[in-house]
Amino acid sequence: MLRKLGFLTIGLFDEADPRRGHESTLEIIELGERLGFDSAWLRHRHLQFGISSPVAVLAAASQRTSRIELGTAVIPLGWENPLRLAEDLATVDLLTGGRLNPGLSVGPPMNYDRVKDALYPDTGDAEDFSYARVERFLACVRGEPVTDFEGTVGFEQFSPRVQPHAPGLAERLWYGGGSLRSARWAGEHGMNFLTSSVVKAEESEDFAEIQLSHIRAFRAAHPDGDRARVSQGLVVIPTDSATPEQRAKYAAYAEARTPRTATPQGPARMMFAPDIVGTSAEITAVLEANPAYREIDEVAFALPFTFEHEDYVQILTDMAEHLGPALGWKPAS
Repeated sequence: MLRKLGFLTIGLFDEADPRRGHESTLEIIELGERLGFDSAWLRHRHLQFGISSPVAVLAAASQRTSRIELGTAVIPLGWENPLRLAEDLATVDLLTGGRLNPGLSVGPPMNYDRVKDALYPDTGDAEDFSYARVERFLACVRGEPVTDFEGTVGFEQFSPRVQPHAPGLAERLWYGGGSLRSARWAGEHGMNFLTSSVVKAEESEDFAEIQLSHIRAFRAAHPDGDRARVSQGLVVIPTDSATPEQRAKYAAYAEARTPRTATPQGPARMMFAPDIVGTSAEITAVLEANPAYREIDEVAFALPFTFEHEDYVQILTDMAEHLGPALGWKPAS
């Protein structure tokens, strides 16, 4: 039975009116809390027309909500200084009252050769985009010393660890991975695991089989074993209360994206999960036949990138009122 129901949004906006898109995202998060969702997650985009600063947006959301958990899926650490990010996330976690769930990933930033002179003008070729970058971040969040200096200079007092320290935040850190190596690494380092609609075709070309192997590899490596937390993120579009026009738009959206799901894509052999469009009863049947879904009890269903605000309202409402209950979920009070 589904225990936690969440949703994920990119926070799309118009370059000519970016405030409107950000405001729409905040309203969607508020709606999610009213509908009883357990969590709301923001994607992370740079030099695009989606949210580039989810930490700032979640700080705003923390002041408009009181219960719903707030996450990032995911922050690519290649764009960040781990120490500074740890400070920002700890601050926002305190503002939320301990509701923040930061999701992270590593690797070079997208289009790195074209952006590195702006991002790291002096150190572009020396930056480390390996798991070591996550380990630096984990040490900061867990309160380990980042300097050997502690004391007072004049009237100012200095701490050897990142301030503020947010107790409990380290237990709510997630790693977003699409490979067996990432799944095992996240488990070995005691993180939670975000698995999405994109995986690497390593040992199979069946998406659900690949995702299932990642979930099991993660839990096998994690100190908590089968109790280790995994959240599955698929694009799921319920149509129970959709208008005929919305149903046609949703079907066209999924159809246009379906060809990429047939075979591995690109040199990295990425596999994409098909979008699931239909009534809540139809979606439930598809999910319950999915072996990876049967292994988890938390989801963060992804909202499509390019829909309108009213479409997201309909989709979230149907998720909360029809799909979630069909999967055995109960809304938070």
